[in-house]
Amino acid sequence: MISSASVEALARQVRRDVLRMVHLANASHVGTSLSSVDILAALYSGILRVDPENPGWDERDRLILSKGHGGAALNAVLAECGFFDKEWLDRYCENGAPLAGHVTHQGVPGVELSTGSLGHGLPVGCGMALQAKRMGRPYRVFAILSDGECDEGSVWESALLAPQHGLDNLVAIIDYNKIQSLGNVKDVIDLDPLADKWRAFRWSVVEIDGHNVEEIIAALRNVPAEPGRPTCVIAHTIKGKGVSFMENQLAWHYKSPDAEQLAVALKEIGGER
Repeated sequence: MISSASVEALARQVRRDVLRMVHLANASHVGTSLSSVDILAALYSGILRVDPENPGWDERDRLILSKGHGGAALNAVLAECGFFDKEWLDRYCENGAPLAGHVTHQGVPGVELSTGSLGHGLPVGCGMALQAKRMGRPYRVFAILSDGECDEGSVWESALLAPQHGLDNLVAIIDYNKIQSLGNVKDVIDLDPLADKWRAFRWSVVEIDGHNVEEIIAALRNVPAEPGRPTCVIAHTIKGKGVSFMENQLAWHYKSPDAEQLAVALKEIGGER
């Protein structure tokens, strides 16, 4: 059983890690990292069938963070769950260090695919899921997309392909924080009605509060939502979640917290595990 309290504790620590990493590296994308933390914490607390001691296990579930600019959150979760040494986080974005500003799989245990050029994660996820079906393998594929990423045509090509092949071992999770790089999603390219679009492409759709741990667990533990169809989980989230002065602020797509802001943010997040 997955404990909501343990997921929340992991998410709290990951938020602290992310803030420190981005501050030390003077990096960006802290807002989009914080919006996906609760989803990642739930996945790695027992939803995904993975083994930190054997990250290349053939039967493992595959997780693709297609919104690769939010890689600080994934790297922090992997470190906290024992895939690699937590000291790696202190060298985030350093030249020659294993952890880059966007997700990279080379030399990083637990990472399936280098991402960051948006629109690639779901197509690759479709291929992985199709391979599993054709080879009779039990693993599932989870792809986390940003909402702005859904402006990419390759996302919708994949959305057409997956139900055609009955890929009910494929789950697309959309981090719907409603802010993308240039402004509010509704002002750049309005995606609504987003759930109806995925249903029209023959996906089973579940909408959740992407920060309500119980809702996240319930949705992800019960995939496929409908046998024979891929599942789309639309997670309504808040960019910069957990830090009051970052929440719903476009500027934190780019800014790095200074020492004073870091101290305030860590105080808001709360104590370490």
